[in-house]
Amino acid sequence: METNTTIDTAAAALTAGEARFLVNAYYEARDRRKAAARQAAPIADWLGERHRAEEEQIRRTLESWTETIPAARWAKGFVGPVIAAGLAAHIDISRCPTVGRIWRFAGLDPTQVWLKGKKCPWNAALKSLCWRIGEAFAKQPPDQAHFYAGLYRQRKAQEEAANEAGKFARQAAAKLSLAGANNEERRWYEQGKLPTAHIEARARRWTVKLFLAHYHHVAWTLETGREPARPYVISILGHADFIKPPDFDGGAR
Repeated sequence: METNTTIDTAAAALTAGEARFLVNAYYEARDRRKAAARQAAPIADWLGERHRAEEEQIRRTLESWTETIPAARWAKGFVGPVIAAGLAAHIDISRCPTVGRIWRFAGLDPTQVWLKGKKCPWNAALKSLCWRIGEAFAKQPPDQAHFYAGLYRQRKAQEEAANEAGKFARQAAAKLSLAGANNEERRWYEQGKLPTAHIEARARRWTVKLFLAHYHHVAWTLETGREPARPYVISILGHADFIKPPDFDGGAR
């Protein structure tokens, strides 16, 4: 096994492209480990351990790399070193004066449409990372304090209440008019409501977009020495407010 010194040296020399490769390799190793765990053959244990060791080595390398990037150091306190490294590797903050650029790059702008025969207008790998962020927030145990998991639960309760009150009837009617809905989904749409899975997705997407807004705020401030413009309003619990990034004092590099 490589020493910490060797890993730190390798991490210091990583380019953003190499970090993106390692992030993908980490999740591939994890998928192979999980696949091996589903097998009954004795060799599956051996394979699983090999993949686990590969995961850990990649994770440690990315952990060291994030220590060289102030915004990634902040992010990993909430999403861990692998996702934090992925964000830093995919997002060139100098090209993102507003968080809207990041939302679009991550496929989180609802006005974007991927037309048949055209190049995908967003970064598929970054969009996948954002899905993992939402998954991580949603799976945090309720009894453990986590800034974004708490906001996710609050937002989900908001969405559920709005759904029960029929506030998504227009969206439900639009979905009902489209072909492809299964019987379970149609039962929801016919009641003027969105299915449970849609409400879950809305809550996760809102929380991920807020996290990305905070990542942008932190990265832009550290990069330029000034806070970014605030052209958007984040609403929560019935009122509109700017929600400050947690654990960020606004300028320490």
